[in-house]
Amino acid sequence: MSFLPQFIPNNVPVPAFTVLLGAIHALLGLIWFICLIAATRPLVGWLRRPAVVKMLDRITGGIFIAFGVRLAVASNVR
Repeated sequence: MSFLPQFIPNNVPVPAFTVLLGAIHALLGLIWFICLIAATRPLVGWLRRPAVVKMLDRITGGIFIAFGVRLAVASNVR
């Protein structure tokens, strides 16, 4: 909610407009999650296969290791 005050125009009731912006943000988030669920629902059977889970775990682990290596060799760490 800390980013909402910059979008409040002059001459409007601040509490009501902030609540309105928060409600719009929540509604858009809800719509996004509904779309995400609807898009991935057909893949549930495929994603539950042990081989697919193992492959996704390895890919995710590799990404985390790559991030860790990059962080470890970064010269401008403060």
